[in-house]
Amino acid sequence: MKFFVDTADVKEIQDLAATGLLDGVTTNPSLIAKSGRPILDVIKEICAIVDGPVSAEVTATEHKAMLEEGRKLAKLAKNVCVKVPLTVDGLKTCKVLSSDGIPVNVTLCFSAAQALLAAKAGATFISPFVGRLDDIGQDGMELIADICQIYENYAALKTEVLVASVRHPVHVVAAAKMGAHVATLPPNVLKQMFNHPLTDKGLAAFLADWAKTGQSIL
Repeated sequence: MKFFVDTADVKEIQDLAATGLLDGVTTNPSLIAKSGRPILDVIKEICAIVDGPVSAEVTATEHKAMLEEGRKLAKLAKNVCVKVPLTVDGLKTCKVLSSDGIPVNVTLCFSAAQALLAAKAGATFISPFVGRLDDIGQDGMELIADICQIYENYAALKTEVLVASVRHPVHVVAAAKMGAHVATLPPNVLKQMFNHPLTDKGLAAFLADWAKTGQSIL
């Protein structure tokens, strides 16, 4: 499974990229607004930090304007992945951009039927939002299972399942067991994956024993 980080905080991205675990970045208008910086500057800076796909989302809602924005974003760097919403106009835009060789992330997916449409439109990634489904009493991971199963049935569909709106490491593990290709995680969730109390306990015991020897490796 590939790990993307879901943020527009450049310092966070630099820190996580240093671990070697980061395969890409996703942003959205809300994250860009939170950064307080111009979108074009942020996307260019992020693209210089990571080699993998960096999702940059259009803000227009009409096909022609979406296409113009998408093409402008794609010119910022070779690893920009244009992000469009799962609407009729968004899928029209996805079809044109993907036909031109521009990677597209179709976002705000909440049903397997929508995911099938996005794949047929040539989406590079489909972003189902599991946490938001959980919030309204539906099983977000059931949606991931359905999409993975459908995509596996058709070799011609090359769209990767990018699990979004991830709230905790359990979502990540469940999605990986289902065969999802990517999980995009808020920085705090990715950092939670490092932690386990037995790791901390074991390390403390090793260090205590080592201190008793009076030795130093350096």
